[in-house]
Amino acid sequence: MTNPIYPCIWFDNQAHEAAEFYCSVFNKSKITEDNPMLTRFESSGQKFMCLNGGPKFTPNTSISFFVVCDDDAECDSAWDKLSEGGNVLMPLDKYDWSEKYGWIQDKFGVSWQLSVGKLEDVGQKFTPSFLFANEQNGNAEKAIETYTSIFKGSSVVGILRYGQDREEPENNIAHAQFHLGDNVFMIMDSSRDHQSGFNEGISLVIECDTQGEIDYYWQKFTEGGEESMCGWLKDRYGVSWQIVPTILGKLVQDPEKSQAVIKAFMQMRKFDIEKLLHAHES
Repeated sequence: MTNPIYPCIWFDNQAHEAAEFYCSVFNKSKITEDNPMLTRFESSGQKFMCLNGGPKFTPNTSISFFVVCDDDAECDSAWDKLSEGGNVLMPLDKYDWSEKYGWIQDKFGVSWQLSVGKLEDVGQKFTPSFLFANEQNGNAEKAIETYTSIFKGSSVVGILRYGQDREEPENNIAHAQFHLGDNVFMIMDSSRDHQSGFNEGISLVIECDTQGEIDYYWQKFTEGGEESMCGWLKDRYGVSWQIVPTILGKLVQDPEKSQAVIKAFMQMRKFDIEKLLHAHES
């Protein structure tokens, strides 16, 4: 059971504008779907969803995107564009772990960690990175155990812990990298005073081919978490996920049947593929 996982970013009716902006920032990018509800784009073969969700939620630093840049020129160009109207979290500079690295929050509130390096060292151009802070500080290792137990073919690439010389609890995770199936993630603990935590501003979408897969992930992620509507849920750490059927995109793109499908899934918590198909066929 290897399922695609990709981020959904919540915008206040700026999804198209944001997608166009990111396609201008990162090479090998293109918009693949655009409608009043959402805009999708791909960059270096990876999917992103931009949702027109309104003003209720905004992205924050609790989930950022680690970006592997091929060289200084690519890194500098992306940094300059993301800096316009943005907020520097860590200056673009040389650090112990990278010859060139910087952490920046763009004008939409989305956070990016840019680093010059080799793509094969990570395996992805863009890697979602969890920041376990505030009440979740110290839970990063438990989260790794939880997530890798859910996805088949998962593994932990490496864990770097804080030492006695750091202003962090010893043995908390300074940085870790792990695989969920074919998808790479990063994670860290932080005891600094962060103004925000996990919310719906950035969620992670799991596409499922069958109802059995939907049932499986829904049951696993809601253990200690909470259900929401339209395939959304929060896990025990407060991270938002969307468990969606792969066929949903095709169903809502049918101009004659899309409204019936949307009406059907707006009444659902966990998605029911048979009910969606029935709505489409009616």
